[in-house]
Amino acid sequence: MKKNRLSTGLGVFVTQHPWWVLLISLIFVTASGIGLKSIELVNNYRVFFGEDNPQLLAFDALQNTYSKSDNVMLAVEPKNGDVFTRENLQAIIELTERSWQLPHSSRVDSISNFQHTIAEEDDLLVADLIIDPLNMSDQQLQYVKQVALSEPLLRDRLVSKTGHVTGVNVTMQLPGKGPMEAMEVAKVVRVMAAKFNLQYPDLTLHLGGMVMMNNAFGEAAMKDNAFLVPLMYAIVLIILLLCLRSFTATFSVILLIVFSIIAALGLAILGGIKLTPTSAMAPTIILTMAVADCVHLLVTYLHNMRLGHEKKRAMQESIRINFQPILLTSVTTAIGFLSLNFSDAPPFRDLGNIVALGVMLALLLSLTLLPALMTILPVRVKPKDDLDNSGMQVLARFVINHRKALLIVNTILAISLMSFIPRNEINDEFVKYFDESLEFRRAADFLSENLSGTYNIEVSIDSKSAGGINEPSFLVKIDQYKQWLEQQPEVVHVSSISDTFKSLNKNMHGDQEEWYKLPDNRDLAAQYLLLYEMSLPYGLDLNDRINIDKSGIRMVISLVNLSTTQMLDIEQRFQAWMDVNFSEYEINAASPVLMFSHIGQRNIIRMLIGSFAALVLISLILMFAFRSVKLGLISLIPNLIPAGMAFGIWGLVDGQVGLGLSVVTGMTIGIVVDDTVHFISKYRRAKVEKGLSSEEAVRYAFSTVGVALWITSLVLICGFSVLATSSFLMNSGMGLMTAITIAVALMMDFLFLPPILMALDKKRG
Repeated sequence: MKKNRLSTGLGVFVTQHPWWVLLISLIFVTASGIGLKSIELVNNYRVFFGEDNPQLLAFDALQNTYSKSDNVMLAVEPKNGDVFTRENLQAIIELTERSWQLPHSSRVDSISNFQHTIAEEDDLLVADLIIDPLNMSDQQLQYVKQVALSEPLLRDRLVSKTGHVTGVNVTMQLPGKGPMEAMEVAKVVRVMAAKFNLQYPDLTLHLGGMVMMNNAFGEAAMKDNAFLVPLMYAIVLIILLLCLRSFTATFSVILLIVFSIIAALGLAILGGIKLTPTSAMAPTIILTMAVADCVHLLVTYLHNMRLGHEKKRAMQESIRINFQPILLTSVTTAIGFLSLNFSDAPPFRDLGNIVALGVMLALLLSLTLLPALMTILPVRVKPKDDLDNSGMQVLARFVINHRKALLIVNTILAISLMSFIPRNEINDEFVKYFDESLEFRRAADFLSENLSGTYNIEVSIDSKSAGGINEPSFLVKIDQYKQWLEQQPEVVHVSSISDTFKSLNKNMHGDQEEWYKLPDNRDLAAQYLLLYEMSLPYGLDLNDRINIDKSGIRMVISLVNLSTTQMLDIEQRFQAWMDVNFSEYEINAASPVLMFSHIGQRNIIRMLIGSFAALVLISLILMFAFRSVKLGLISLIPNLIPAGMAFGIWGLVDGQVGLGLSVVTGMTIGIVVDDTVHFISKYRRAKVEKGLSSEEAVRYAFSTVGVALWITSLVLICGFSVLATSSFLMNSGMGLMTAITIAVALMMDFLFLPPILMALDKKRG
């Protein structure tokens, strides 16, 4: 009774004072939207990791000990397939010099400025490998090529084995003061690359590296919002016009959606949330979610008007009938998205909070602004325009007549599809987060095929004593580890200081090949290293490989593109070797790819906990709302099964569950419960208020809410299908999986839920 009085009183107020409601709504949305002035997009892979993430902490510790590894890799591909021509080498020298001028550039490495060492009597000469190539003799050119292709620090890192591709690696020291730093650097890099291509049309540049990847995060988000949001608005507009057949109703819904998005984003930004490529999808999701409440209110409202009710009376009755179900569905949807707070990735937590806020704001505006607008604006209803169409009556008759068969068939179908869930495996390739429409993805694929790619592991090995890296026993173990790594099939290149010690030992023994080995005396090794360091030019020191007190070194292991499972497997192999052979040393292994590999696995576990918590809370709410433990539990059947069936379908067609898909269950639990709540609500109303039999109650539910369920589900499926076209895999995978789940849920609500309700009522009778 209290609920009826509340909904009736609300309906009367908003229809009697529509202009006041409109004014208050405008003031609220305007005040909330102030936060949009501070909107900023953070385009950095680090946003996916919380401050307490163990892999991030390990990576930061390594970066703080040695130089940072944020970089831009300029891969140079000559059309003639040979880097070592005079003209091509001159171009590489010029590209290297220009790269020093890039913003925040702290180091530039290429085959041209590689510090080549040779002995001249008792002196060690250190100089650029390539000087004045245009005046080189054929013999000098051949010597440079032979050195570059045999040098361990260059081969497979800055030049391919065959010499058909080379790279200029620019190390960046980004200050970290603004979210747009990567995009600003990328812009300058592209301008430089365009000028270079004009000057050297026979050379193609491919722009890779971590800075370009960070830029790709921002570009993907901006590209999606520029394309997906307008597309979704167009789809919603078309569906609403076709289904509601009312321009006024469609206009009111679109205005409500815009207000909901503005208010939700504004309040979220005022609350300290910054947009990321994932949370930037919130407007598209809010857009689709906000339609549901509006459609249920409007379908009932228009139906009442066709029965001859006056506008205000029709809306008041619609609010009275729909108040409880749309309140329940909004709360349960918000709970589903709030379960994303269990995610290990902050962007998903932000996405969940923004959408949950948007859903509740859409509920508020649906019960206030929408009725006010429909009261103020002119509404035309054609008597023949009957939304209780014969299609729903036919479907109701089919379900009632074949309820036993539908129970059996749907049960078998659900069990069969869910049996394929084990075919799924937790897997990700973080480079493939971006589709091939983005420049970074194409460059990353090219680098992986021709040089060392984006995937690597950095290993810090600390001897725990100052100057300990000069100890022969330490160097021997480092070299053994390097040789073992190079035997692993996934390893492309290993950068190790042991190679430098070997070269120096050879140089100091008259460049005799038999002396290309590690020095066997600590003092001798220390002298070699000191002599070498004193000869290095500014910007090309050893800080990227040796720590300050020379107690530890950093090795960089470049790998082929690997999935999450493969990455975790190789990490375990690496760690097992180090545990046995480096037990006396302090070891720290880290890299962005390791961070992404671990978070995907950890996120699955945390989201299972979050989904379970959301499920329990939603169950309690439904039991309380329906005043029936049995009905509350029954309602969960068509809500849990769709997610299981969807993952079974995914196991058949793909089988790779990444970071984006790991949050789908939590999201969809709140979404798919909507249709179930509306159907059961109408079913109970028919049983309690109208005293109908279970069969007639099913027919009544189909007649009154079937069309609305079809429209809202269609909008949701279209919305998340649009999201599935995102150029960012996390968003596209999440969108496609959610669309599949909602489609399956609609089928279960129409073909499985009614037979369950009738069977239980018959049993109870």
